[in-house]
Amino acid sequence: MVENLSPRSVLVQDALRAAGIAGEIVVLPDAASTAALAAAALGVEVGAIANSLVFWSDDEPLLVMTSGAHRVDTGALAARLGRAPIVRATPEQVREATGQAIGGVAPTGHPTRLTTVVDEALAVYPEIWAAGGTPHTVFPLTYDELVALTGGTVAKVD
Repeated sequence: MVENLSPRSVLVQDALRAAGIAGEIVVLPDAASTAALAAAALGVEVGAIANSLVFWSDDEPLLVMTSGAHRVDTGALAARLGRAPIVRATPEQVREATGQAIGGVAPTGHPTRLTTVVDEALAVYPEIWAAGGTPHTVFPLTYDELVALTGGTVAKVD
């Protein structure tokens, strides 16, 4: 366990342990608030970064865990999922839904479980990295662990 984690990252680490995920939160010296920054800091492909993007659809937050190499096609994703239009959540909606700020949203550690979609493209990476609750924290896990952790629906998102 990393010493001196922020309270938000401690919630994430506790959720990882509760789910049986061994990956440790890594504190980066510089903020990695984008997939490109995180990939550069970790020395991995940008596609192995699991971006946590919060949208709004059907009057609720929708967390989309997408490969850092993809942009979410909200129209196509809404059609695939049979949902109302999907729009980007405001920073306030993101904070309320996750307890975390944009640039550091983790796939877990939220006040309540979010409806989640996991990008099928992440499955090709033996190890993926996700934000740990702040822009300075990340953690490794497998694709299967991400799907189980979030209870997410696997889908094509781009």
